[in-house]
Amino acid sequence: MKTLKHLFEKNLQWATAIKEKQPDFFKELSKQQAPEYLWIGCSDSRVPANQIIDLPPGEVFVHRNIANVVVHSDLNCLSVVQFAVEVLKVKHIIICGHYGCGGIKAAMSDDDHGLIDNWLRHIKDVERFNKDKFIGIEEEDKFDLLCELNVKEQVTNICNTTVVQKAWKSGSNLSVHGWIYNIENGILKDLETCISPND
Repeated sequence: MKTLKHLFEKNLQWATAIKEKQPDFFKELSKQQAPEYLWIGCSDSRVPANQIIDLPPGEVFVHRNIANVVVHSDLNCLSVVQFAVEVLKVKHIIICGHYGCGGIKAAMSDDDHGLIDNWLRHIKDVERFNKDKFIGIEEEDKFDLLCELNVKEQVTNICNTTVVQKAWKSGSNLSVHGWIYNIENGILKDLETCISPND
């Protein structure tokens, strides 16, 4: 049986290094979580939320799925949003996509990908909603553009959820942000889609 012993060894090294710097770190962390941020990002292993924004454990509540999609029928995502907004009282929801997204690339092709094609349909819809923006541009630029437009669409989607609408109606100062990450240089880009209750 494979027990992945090397990962347990790495975990021990990581925990030991943190305790050497901050002896009470885990004791304090275990008492509560009070993050200000909900990060909805892609499942891609190259896009780890905490590392990208250089925040320690406990500072970011995270939900990830293929191509950072938010749809009204995804009860998993909506449950995360509800818990973050109503229980944790986060102040910011960040939808973060990334260039080079495999989910976006798969959605752009006509190939059969099996079950995931049902999920990718949401991205194909984003492309369809914005078809005029793709006229006359190169394939690589089209790929990057769809990565960005997908983030903007998901910002709109999350703002229209009952959870966010309820929070805004009750006076919450919750803001929603759309960002994109460049896996080639590690830099985030603000897509200037920040939406607050008074917008």
